[in-house]
Amino acid sequence: MRIATYNVEWFDALFDDAGRLLADDAWSARHEVTRREQIEALASVLTALDADAVMVIEAPDSHRARDGVRALETFAATFGLRARRAVIGFTNTTQQEIALLYDPDALRVRHDPRDSAGAPRFDGTFEIDLDFDARRDRVRFSKPPLELAVETAGGQRLRMIGAHLKSKAPHGAKTRDQIMRLSIANRRKQLAQAIWLRQRVEEHLAAGESLIVLGDLNDGPGLDEYEALFGRSSVEIIRGEGRDGPRLYDPNASIALQRRLGAQPTTARFYIAGQDSYLQALLDYIFVSPDLCARRPDWRIWHPFNDPACWRTRELREALVTASDHYPVTLDIAI
Repeated sequence: MRIATYNVEWFDALFDDAGRLLADDAWSARHEVTRREQIEALASVLTALDADAVMVIEAPDSHRARDGVRALETFAATFGLRARRAVIGFTNTTQQEIALLYDPDALRVRHDPRDSAGAPRFDGTFEIDLDFDARRDRVRFSKPPLELAVETAGGQRLRMIGAHLKSKAPHGAKTRDQIMRLSIANRRKQLAQAIWLRQRVEEHLAAGESLIVLGDLNDGPGLDEYEALFGRSSVEIIRGEGRDGPRLYDPNASIALQRRLGAQPTTARFYIAGQDSYLQALLDYIFVSPDLCARRPDWRIWHPFNDPACWRTRELREALVTASDHYPVTLDIAI
């Protein structure tokens, strides 16, 4: 079975309010890419992936008069994708939902949010002292993680959590001091979200449930200078670094944690206009519980320049560059 995570930059902009594809030559929300070009590129990438399930990050909006499930299923039907059913959990106000696109012949899937004293439902509020002032802060997810109960055609049951943690970018800040204050506040909030998510992970592991946590964590070891202030990244928190008990595993995260210098895996590539250069980062992960790791799964980053098969296949290479600023990550596992 193949499970993927894929952050599709402004997928929502490719559909009208009725969920129909806008396959025309108007500009998409991607820089200098038309809607038709992005749609065709995405179709090529998803066809090549041929995944049983794709956790779509920045999935089409499912708020107000728009229906993200209808939009995703329209896309799948248009291009004959095997993963042709969609499920969305708690919607948000960012026009960037978290959704699973899956093959109903291979999987049975339902939105199944959990709630506990230590880890409230992800559409609720989490209380934690963020700044050590002896007062508990109330934290909410801008994009509540998608909690799913999944059963394979072979009867394997597992939990799946799709996540897109809030960006640390200091939007609206002008001066150096404003940027610093907002960046620190945003990192505090992101780490609180990671702690919240980790507490849910520990509940599943304690119950002996098979678990996959996947998506865009918008963070990684060494990604910015504010990590040193707090001692660890949200990736380390969710993985279970420095805690007793079982850890989640993703080989790319392990490489990044062990290798602060030198070449590291990357899943995203952003153009930095002021520097006329590109920044590459490891942002997208597929973490598995120890029991699933014991099945010896195989991870792959579909990077157009670093993956030899993607590089050699010109159509796929160009489609990966055109479709999004992130690249898919897949997990092949016998379940």
